[in-house]
This record gives sequence, C-alpha cells and structure tokens, in this order.
Amino acid sequence: MSTVNSTTASTANINDLMSTMNAKSASSTGTDSVQADTDKFMTLLVTQLKNQDPLNPLDNAQVTSQLAQLQTVTGVNKLNDTLESLKASYQSSESVQATSLIGHGVLVEGSNVSLSSSKGILGVELGSDADSVQVAISDSKGNVVQTMDLGAQKAGILPLAWDGVPDATNLDSSGKAVTLADGSYTFSVTATQGGQKLTDAKGLAFDSVASVTTNGSNGVKLNLPNKGAVTLADVKQVL
Repeated sequence: MSTVNSTTASTANINDLMSTMNAKSASSTGTDSVQADTDKFMTLLVTQLKNQDPLNPLDNAQVTSQLAQLQTVTGVNKLNDTLESLKASYQSSESVQATSLIGHGVLVEGSNVSLSSSKGILGVELGSDADSVQVAISDSKGNVVQTMDLGAQKAGILPLAWDGVPDATNLDSSGKAVTLADGSYTFSVTATQGGQKLTDAKGLAFDSVASVTTNGSNGVKLNLPNKGAVTLADVKQVL
C-alpha cells in the first residue's frame, strides 16, 4: 500500500489556495464585486472538494448550506446595487421637480405673515377635524390686532388670504375701512374638537422658492428668502 505525506500535501494545497484567493488582477478598476466574491467562493469550494479526506467526505448538507450562504450574500450585494441605482434616480427626479418650483409661492410651517398693500397670505394645517378654528394675528408688540374665526374645518391644509383689516375697525373719510400698516406680523392657531384643544393644529407661513441647491447626500434643498433652506417634504402646499 502506498502512503501519502499528509503534511507536504496539506502545505501545497494551502499554498495553492492562498495563491488563488489572493491573486491580483491586472486592473481592479471596474471589477464587479458581486462576481468577484462568487468566483472566490466557488474556487474555495472546489479546492475544498478536491482535497477532502476520501474517508470523511464533505457532507451534502454542508455543501448545500454553503451554497445557500453564497446565494444570500450575492442577493444582498445585488440588492444594495439596485437600491443605490434607485437612490440616484430618485435624486435626479427630485432635482428636476425642485427646479420647477423656482418662482412659485409655497406654504411651510411657520408663524409669520407679511402684510403688503393690505394683502397677506398664511395657512393652517389640521391633523384632525375641528369643531372650531381661530387664527389670532399679532403685531410686533404682541398685541392681537385681528382674529379670524374659521368655524368648523376638516383635517388638511387650508390657505388663507388676509386683508389687514383689524378687529377695531376705523373708517376713513370716504367710509372705507382703514387697514393695518404694511409689515411683518405673527399669528397663532387654536383648534378645538368637542371642547378639547387639538395639539395637531399648526400655522403655515407663505414664502417663495428663490433657488435650489443639490448637495449629494444631503439631497435637494429649496432656498426660501424668509424660511431659509428646506426640503421638498417641508413644503405643505404650492400656490
């Protein structure tokens, strides 16, 4: 019976395997990582099968388990590549959508309203239906100058036009109501349901989109003169 020098054979096999697994390609640029991982795994598996102990061969369940692990890793890698591709596509689409908003008026969360030529725009966002909604507008000193009673309202976004006429209405010589002076005011929203104050009622301020900034991982930002940089998700309504 012939004998085999197991130490020498094992050393040779290990050296061959290490050479195969660590071989450097002429150019690693552009190599598909998923395919490269698959090739390495198959090389390792084939080498393992070729050099297994004939008296104690590799169990079929072990081979199946290893192949299943390979499929899982390969699937995850391909899913990551797909997600990255979708992310890039989404960002491109978001940029196009954002640039189309330049010059448009928008409503974003806020409590400021500007009055110009007796005209102002603001809004209310209700998270749930309300029996009563009131908007209190205050001047720079914090004095309430006008209260808008909106009555019962459904949940959603409600844009409002403000005429600048105060509660304490004064008439000029022609009998026309005297409006408040142009400038910046603040407002608050109070909404109730069944006599209970709602906590999901928010004020919306009017602003306009001046420009758009695209900044890689930070996504697309809309630059508003008053609010500053906001995301598309921050825009509650486009006017």
